[in-house]
Amino acid sequence: MGYLKNFLERLKSAAPAGWSQGGAAFPPVVTPQSEPVLGVDQVPNSAGGYVWAVDDWTCLRRFLILGTERGSYYASEATLTAENAAATIRCIDSDGKRVVDEIVAISESGRAARNDPALFALALAASRGDALVRRHALAALPKVARIGTHLFHFAAYVDSQRGWGRGLREAMAAWYNERPAGEAAYQAIKYQQRDGWSHRDLLRLAHPKAPGEAHAALYHWICHGWPGVGADPHPDEALRPIWALENLKATTDPVRAAALIRDHRLPREAVPTPLLNAVPVWEALLEEMPMTALIRNLSKLTSLGIVAPLSKTTQQVCDQIVDSERIRKARLHPVAILSALRTYAQGHGERGHLRWSPVPKVIDALDRAFYEAFRGVEPTNKRWLLALDVSGSMACSQIAGVPGLTPRDASGAMALVTAAREPNHHFMAFGQSFVPIDISPRQRLDDVIKRISGLPFAATDCALPMVWAERNKVPVDVFVVYTDSETWCGEIHPFQALRSYREKMGIPARLAVVGMVANRFSIADPSDRGMLDVVGFDTATPGLMRDFALGEV
Repeated sequence: MGYLKNFLERLKSAAPAGWSQGGAAFPPVVTPQSEPVLGVDQVPNSAGGYVWAVDDWTCLRRFLILGTERGSYYASEATLTAENAAATIRCIDSDGKRVVDEIVAISESGRAARNDPALFALALAASRGDALVRRHALAALPKVARIGTHLFHFAAYVDSQRGWGRGLREAMAAWYNERPAGEAAYQAIKYQQRDGWSHRDLLRLAHPKAPGEAHAALYHWICHGWPGVGADPHPDEALRPIWALENLKATTDPVRAAALIRDHRLPREAVPTPLLNAVPVWEALLEEMPMTALIRNLSKLTSLGIVAPLSKTTQQVCDQIVDSERIRKARLHPVAILSALRTYAQGHGERGHLRWSPVPKVIDALDRAFYEAFRGVEPTNKRWLLALDVSGSMACSQIAGVPGLTPRDASGAMALVTAAREPNHHFMAFGQSFVPIDISPRQRLDDVIKRISGLPFAATDCALPMVWAERNKVPVDVFVVYTDSETWCGEIHPFQALRSYREKMGIPARLAVVGMVANRFSIADPSDRGMLDVVGFDTATPGLMRDFALGEV
């Protein structure tokens, strides 16, 4: 979140100039990637090779889905954020309503691993669009900022861009007033403050007129505190969780705390720190724990012995983890599942000192849940070559802010989703040359990620999948290249290699380029309908690639 907020403080309205390349009408058959193809509108990528620049709308989608945390091998986080923000602003200037609709669609459908880029882009639209666009953006706030943390992020972003005029105050007030009092109370309990903002801050800026007595009492508690603990629960059911929270703060008895949690469905965030090592407290929390919280707290539950080999609780937890309907309702993104799997399987966190002995049954459940998050896509029975770019640039950033999850690790996970569905597939890894790789969807996901992480680094030649297939006369219907498009060292451009393959093999092969970094580059020729750009770790990507393979896109 900080990388976006810091950028807003420095944002300038000027957009970077584009690139173009003119030349002869007929390009040569073979051109080194370090040179532009004459007559083709290519641009230099950050590595010195020549590729295509994707349009601003593709940039917007890549940014919303992948984010720019940690930047890339060639561009810093600040630079990559600036480029994507400039593209977003140009989209707002072109069609601000479409930008807002795109933000809402991606955010509501759970296609992105993190919601921060969507909130950032919505703040830009609410600040830099014309009057109609600003109103449209603010009206969409409840759809994008669905929980308190989202609202705090949005407040931080928008506060850096504009003043608190009537429209923004009314939008903030509506966020609270249009929720039932019990739901608003839950948001105030679970998400108390973030990024230097609290509900008290927002209520004092928005000045909402409470729609009823319950809301009025809730706003009074947020701004001024509760009048007293009291022995009896509050008579209004919507406000009883607040009464329970205040009593929970006053107790040190784990059994009493567990009863308050169980009776009033209090979340983990309501529990005082001294009680967070008490088994009765966690047993009570587990009964109503949401899916996202469940996978985040598996390590704690295991360290306390609540999740243990052969226990009934472990079976119940695993049943919840693999429940596809719960995954869908929670908008649980595959990146979140993959992050939980990697962390849980290693037996220690990226931060802190917590240690646990992983339960294999839980690891298997997380592995299955990852594929469940992509379910519903039928096989094409085409012949797929799944080519992973394992060059150095693919190992030097991270996906969606997940520590240690590099684009090349994530590309392996994405490729497994297609491999698990398509019976006719072959894996290959490449950099400047081929890298042996023996992975299979029958392997556990965490083992595959370790295998890919251990591959040697190299330079980048994204033409190699097509060159290899032509040289070895391998019949391929669909090439899928997972890459950051920072290709530069090959003796032939990827699109030329694909055309040569088609001609020599007599197969109308297609090329799907899966962008794993939110930069402006692609190896796919936009004038060729047999080439497609898609965004990596978008939950819609497998279905889109299926339609593309069948000629329906």
